[in-house]
Order: sequence, then C-alpha cells, then structure tokens
Amino acid sequence: MSALQTPPEDPLIASVRLRGARRARWLRDGEDSVARRLAQIGVLGWITVVPMLAGIFAGRWLDRTYHSGIFWTAPLLMLGAGLGCWSAWRWIKSA
Repeated sequence: MSALQTPPEDPLIASVRLRGARRARWLRDGEDSVARRLAQIGVLGWITVVPMLAGIFAGRWLDRTYHSGIFWTAPLLMLGAGLGCWSAWRWIKSA
C-alpha cells in the first residue's frame, strides 16, 4: 500500500461515527415533531407503493398487448414490491 492510499474504514467505526453524528444532531435540534414523523411515514408509503403501481401498469399493458393473462403483471408487481422495499430501506438507513 502506498503512502497516498488510505486503508478502507472499518464498518464498525463507520457505524459508531454515524451514531455519534445522529446523537449530536438530536442534542442540537431536539426531538422531531409529530407532523414530521407522520410525513416520514407518508413518504415511506409512497416510496413503497409507487414502484408496485408502476409494475402493475406495465404488466397490464404487456398482458393486453400480448394477450397473456397475468403472465407479466404478477412478476412485475413482485419486482416493484422488491424495488419499493429496497428503496424504503435505503431511505431509512440514510435518515
């Protein structure tokens, strides 16, 4: 390893730093309001539902176009659900 490269940070140290930063922000700003918490719940709902609806609409269009029953709708709905849950997880972890 050359002098210009730094070793990758240990995940435990990164987690401790993140927790410390969140605690410092909480001490500085205080507790979030009820309205802010409700807004976060609403955002999580939309983050989860929108990819599922997109999968349903795309699947229905493909099924109508190719006369295939629900061949495309079901898998695209599941794909949308997975994508929505993954997006929600990432949003929660970044907050």
